[in-house]
Order: sequence, then structure tokens, then C-alpha cells
Amino acid sequence: VQLAESGGGLVQAGGSQRLSCVASGRTFMNTGRYYTTWFRQAPGKEREWVASISWSGGDVSYADSVKGRFTISTDNSKGAVYLDMDSLTPEDTAVYYCAAGEPATPWVATEYRDWGQGTQVTVSS
Repeated sequence: VQLAESGGGLVQAGGSQRLSCVASGRTFMNTGRYYTTWFRQAPGKEREWVASISWSGGDVSYADSVKGRFTISTDNSKGAVYLDMDSLTPEDTAVYYCAAGEPATPWVATEYRDWGQGTQVTVSS
């Protein structure tokens, strides 16, 4: 499956932004073990897990750094997963990637084979 992120850009601190991850090639797998996950990587830092959602949308989890500010959701009819980001801070500045697959541990980047190209989010102070 090919994944494509969109929605990044420049936003002021305190603002909001929506990222989209759209799958092509085949739809997201209809299995309980299929997850789509957002990761991010800031300059000079390791890739960081942000949020994960199961295919059904019934299993959702967030990193502590974004809990209460970010919301992950899925629209399987469109083959899309969204990341709604509120109350953004400069510390949220990073390239955001979506990944999909059947990971044993959804928050581990090496568990995923399929990745998007990433979209830059820059939060100005």
C-alpha cells in the first residue's frame, strides 16, 4: 500500500492543523491487527511515536506529549486517517509521517513496512 500525507505547513503557536494520510494501491486491511500510526521527527531528534488507530477505530492511543491536544480518526470509506492537532506549540514542529501495517506493538516504528513521504509542520512562536 502507498501512503500519502498532506496538510502540513506553517501555523502559529496555539493554532490548529489537520493532517491527512490517504492510502492507495489497496485499502486499509479489515483486520483487528491493522493499525495506522502517526510518527514525527524533529531536526536532530529520533523519530517519535504520536498516535495510533486500529482499522475499526476502536483502539486509539496517544503519546503523553500530545494527549488531550491531538485526535486521530479514520474514514475507511476514503482510505484515510486524520490527525487533528490543537493547541500547537513550537515543540510540535517536525516532519510528520504516517505508517500502516500489522505491528505487534503499534508505537514502534520498526514494526511498519509501509510509510508515507512525510509532511512538514512548523509552529511559530
